[in-house]
Amino acid sequence: MKSLISMKPQILVIDDEPDALDLIDFNLKAAGYAVVTAADGDEAIRKARSILPALILLDLMLPEVDGLEVCKILRRDPNTAGIPIIMLTAKAAEIDRILGLELGADDYITKPFSPRELILRIKKMLQRGQSVQQKADQMRFGELSIDIPRHLVSMSDQKIELTATEFKLLTLLAERRGRVQSREQLLRDVWNYDTLIDTRTVDTHMRRLREKLGRGAKYIDTVRGVGYRFLEE
Repeated sequence: MKSLISMKPQILVIDDEPDALDLIDFNLKAAGYAVVTAADGDEAIRKARSILPALILLDLMLPEVDGLEVCKILRRDPNTAGIPIIMLTAKAAEIDRILGLELGADDYITKPFSPRELILRIKKMLQRGQSVQQKADQMRFGELSIDIPRHLVSMSDQKIELTATEFKLLTLLAERRGRVQSREQLLRDVWNYDTLIDTRTVDTHMRRLREKLGRGAKYIDTVRGVGYRFLEE
C-alpha cells in the first residue's frame, strides 16, 4: 500500500487558510494525487527543498515569507527551479497576475476557484513534460544547446535555469524553427488550454525566457500582431 501511495504525483499546497487547505487537499486526493501542505512561507521553502514535489500550489498572502518571495527563492535554487508553480490567490488585480508570472509562476488562478478547473490545470501542467513529440534528443544552435532528456539548456556551456514552462516553450519553438507560432497556438500546445485565456500570459513568459537566455534571445523573433518564431543563424 505504501509503495502505491509513493508513486502518486506529490503536490505541495501552500496556504494559511485551513478551510482552503482542506478543500484543496480533499479534491487533490480524490483526483489521485499525494498532498503535502504548508501554512507559511518558511515552512513552504523547507518542504519544497526536502520533498521536491511534482508541482506547487502557492498562495500569495502568507505569514513569515509572502508567496511572491517564496516563488523568487525557489526559482533561484537550482534544485527547485524547474518545479511547476501555480499561484492560487485572492489577489485578482492584473498587476498581481503579471508580477506573479514575471517572478516565475507557470500559471495563476484567482479565488474563489472551481476545484474541477484547478484539477484540470494541474493535470495539464504535469503532462507538459511528457506530451511533446520530440524530434531530437539534443539541439544546438551556435552557442545555444538544448538537451531534452536532461532538461538542460546552456549558452557557451553555461547552464541556464529554466522553469518547466519556459523549457517547454523554448523546445517547442526550436522544434518548429522558422515557422511562426501564434500566441493562441502556444497557449494550446505549451499550456494545453483548450479555451482562450489572456494571451499576455505568453508575452510575460517569453519576456522572462529572453532575459534568461541573454545572447541566446536573438534566436526568438517577435512577429508583430501574430506571435513568435525561432530563427536559425
